[in-house]
Amino acid sequence: MTIITNNLPFPPLHLADEEGLLAVGGHLTSERLLEAYKLGIFPWYEGDTILWWSPNPRFVLYPSQLIISKSMQKILRSNTFTYTYNKAFTQVIHHCKNSPRSGQQGTWITNEMEIAYNNLHHLGIAISAEAWQGKTLVGGLYGVLLNRVFCGESMFMLIPNASKYAFIKLTQQLAQQGIQLIDCQVHTSHLESLGAVMIPREKFVSYLNP
Repeated sequence: MTIITNNLPFPPLHLADEEGLLAVGGHLTSERLLEAYKLGIFPWYEGDTILWWSPNPRFVLYPSQLIISKSMQKILRSNTFTYTYNKAFTQVIHHCKNSPRSGQQGTWITNEMEIAYNNLHHLGIAISAEAWQGKTLVGGLYGVLLNRVFCGESMFMLIPNASKYAFIKLTQQLAQQGIQLIDCQVHTSHLESLGAVMIPREKFVSYLNP
């Protein structure tokens, strides 16, 4: 693990520890975020400190291998939700920031992160997917779109299945757009049920470089 300042480059990925922690420190800017994602690195905060991560193996989903349960197929065929793409990014990230998480106190999405990702959105790099009931936003997710990879960051739901609906619809859309990989970062049973798998970090990074 390396302590970095704003002007120092990120260290080589193989220097990350067993949990994937690569570096600590520096400022969070849109430029720094983009540099990190292109290398296969993502940030989390611990208190006021930025931690930069690159786990090995990496948890990913191939859009062509998306698993849709029978119950979700029924929801997709119904009028339970309406899907939109990139229509409410600011609302989505704000909901993700303020949604309570089981077993967690507070959120890792700080004010600085919210500002930085909103700036990336204005540059056309960060995108969102939304699930609505009528005019009410009830679920969604956001992340960073790079070449052949969508790097998912966070999702929220106000009612059951809303975030899963938005994720499935986005995955189907990204597949049609030629996106080959969705970065889920670290394992969750929720994403595993949708078809996400572990792959070597080296293989993941190869998708980032067209």
